[in-house]
Amino acid sequence: MATRKKAPQQDPAESKTPEAKAAGKKGAAAAVTAGKRAGKKAAARTSGARKRAGDSVADSVRGRSAGVKTGRRRKAASAAPAGAAAALRRAQVLRETSETRISVALAIDEAGYSVSTGVPFLDHMLEALARHSGIGLSVEATGDTHVDDHHTVEDVGLAIGEALRSALGDKAGIARFGHFETPLDEALVAVTIDLSGRPYLVYNLSLKPQRIGSFDIGLVEDFMQALMTAGGMNLHINVRYGRNPHHIIEAAFKALAKALAMACARDGRTLGIPSTKGSLAG
Repeated sequence: MATRKKAPQQDPAESKTPEAKAAGKKGAAAAVTAGKRAGKKAAARTSGARKRAGDSVADSVRGRSAGVKTGRRRKAASAAPAGAAAALRRAQVLRETSETRISVALAIDEAGYSVSTGVPFLDHMLEALARHSGIGLSVEATGDTHVDDHHTVEDVGLAIGEALRSALGDKAGIARFGHFETPLDEALVAVTIDLSGRPYLVYNLSLKPQRIGSFDIGLVEDFMQALMTAGGMNLHINVRYGRNPHHIIEAAFKALAKALAMACARDGRTLGIPSTKGSLAG
């Protein structure tokens, strides 16, 4: 019996034309790409769901532990004046009389100083005030120092106080109070400030009348009186102890600087004007 040989079976792929083969390859590649995209979208949806869930938990925790803080930030932002000027607490004052001409530029939030009053000891003290408060201060003064330093010292105090009060505006958001004690060798001086708008000075340096160089140390009280009157502040200056009048006065100016920096600082916990009556105008 004759054996029949089976005809070899042809691979279907081999029977396809080159064009069909190319089309098949493109279709397969498209299918793979579509599959990858679908996988990525699914992963993104899963990741997004996890992130939203995580955010929800985090927000819940923040809401329980610090929810008031979030509300406070919104209120403070809405209460602040609009524009960049809200962040720049600056003022310039020009005071001219028949006795003196005083020019003051003050920037609460910008350090730096330039002082020239024609009274060397006063220059020294004002430089210490600016340096240790971090308040930018420029003072140019001319006066009848050939007669006495009194007019220049007092008018410089008035001009700086006026500039400070103007730069603070309505005082919304500030700490308002400041207290600091500064040592200088054997001397220790405490200064306490309330930017209340109500001028009042308590001055307890108890210095005997004398001069440091050509400077009459009694003029320090006149300067402080002028500063707190024009600045609208309650100012207490108390020497704890000390012997050298230069050390005592310099410690007083440095303590004033630090207390003033504290009082002028923006307090993130303070909403609006720090007063139960709603005003610190006086």
